[in-house]
Amino acid sequence: MSSAPAPATSAVERHPHLPVVVVGAGPAGLAAAAQASARGLAVVVIEAGPRAGSAVLEWGHVKLFSPWSELVDPVAEKLLTESGWTSPAPRSYPTGLQWVELYLAPLAERLASSPDVEILYDHRVVGVARSGRDRLVAIGRDQVPFTLHVSGPEGRSVITAAAVIDASGTWGNPNPLGGDGYPAIGEPEHAGQIFYGIPDLRLPEVEARYAGKHVAVAGRGASAQNTLVALTQLAQRHPGTRVSWLVRRHDTDEAFGGGDNDQLEARGALGNSARKAVADGPVTTVTGFRTARVDGAPGLPMTLVSIDGKTVDDVDEVVVVTGFRPDHTWLSEVHLDLDGELSAPVGLAPEIHPAYHSCGSVSPHGADLLRQPEGDLYLVGMKSYGRAPSFLTLTGYEQTRSVVAEIAGDFESAARVELVLPDSGVCGGAGLFDESAEAGCCGTAAPSESELLTIGAAAER
Repeated sequence: MSSAPAPATSAVERHPHLPVVVVGAGPAGLAAAAQASARGLAVVVIEAGPRAGSAVLEWGHVKLFSPWSELVDPVAEKLLTESGWTSPAPRSYPTGLQWVELYLAPLAERLASSPDVEILYDHRVVGVARSGRDRLVAIGRDQVPFTLHVSGPEGRSVITAAAVIDASGTWGNPNPLGGDGYPAIGEPEHAGQIFYGIPDLRLPEVEARYAGKHVAVAGRGASAQNTLVALTQLAQRHPGTRVSWLVRRHDTDEAFGGGDNDQLEARGALGNSARKAVADGPVTTVTGFRTARVDGAPGLPMTLVSIDGKTVDDVDEVVVVTGFRPDHTWLSEVHLDLDGELSAPVGLAPEIHPAYHSCGSVSPHGADLLRQPEGDLYLVGMKSYGRAPSFLTLTGYEQTRSVVAEIAGDFESAARVELVLPDSGVCGGAGLFDESAEAGCCGTAAPSESELLTIGAAAER
């Protein structure tokens, strides 16, 4: 199933003097820029943050599931190697910070040195349209270029493009605490006591925020489990710390994965440690809890109220690890075809639905499933998955390879699959090993409990 018909001619054939614009200077965006540069295309990368990988740096303390061998785009690696770059140990697992410092930042610097590549930092795309046409004008849309409305340090500007690759990801748009997809009543007012993501308890100021407090953790995936384990370790150092684990389902039977039978040993080890934390540690499990209200005066202990009236009282802090969602608001003037459930491209949605797939069971795919009805517009990377979790970086690199090939007019390459994923790999690695670990998908020593401080459940975002 395809989101839109294949183009008859390429974007660069129709607009040979205009650049390809890539939105986002994260892993997928820079891979797209490297692919385009390697094909001799002019590229403009627009990044809202102050540097490459700005979003990754916000979870820089988290170790990734994937090893270095699965985190470097092949074309980008060739480009870097030509400039003297040395790849990190392929079987080691970096943190987000290391991913940026050792790969993304050098790649961005290498790309920016090319005369055909421009990277605009601190610039945010606020709108995309066809030149002179709003969404209602159908005639001749593909024959005119895109206009991207951009907000930067010097104000608003417009950039014209032959094609647009949206690799902006989902970071910055966390799902709320509220159980119906909207912020709970009182959630915005208590923003100072609610953290979205995995807190970095290595930092003294973060440890002080949670030490000796009653912390509610909302979510049931690997990020939630990681948080439970970390808070349990915090409680060992600071007696009096207690945790309420808020689970929307009515049981936790499947929350901890396969344990010792898990194909990924470290994922199983995390599940076992989280199970132990819940059974023996300072964790109280509250099932069937879908938050409707956050009561109390901001800055004072909160009462969390479920939709059925159940309460969790005297909560000092809340950690929300319920996933992320894409932002399509700035694409309101172009034609999109998105799945109503996942907000992913309609052709891709059945392939990635979390009820049926983990990231390792998703087949490699490319332009055919990513192109939008608005010709020469593609969603790639984590954003292409919409609300589906567990995105695999290698999948994103294959996406960008195929998409750039199609934009360049190499339709044969765009249609070809050039990636083979490990059959048993859920995320290609565990992300919990020491830097020196020799880790494969299924055959390595599990980490010790002290190493279970960070996990990249959404680390490929």
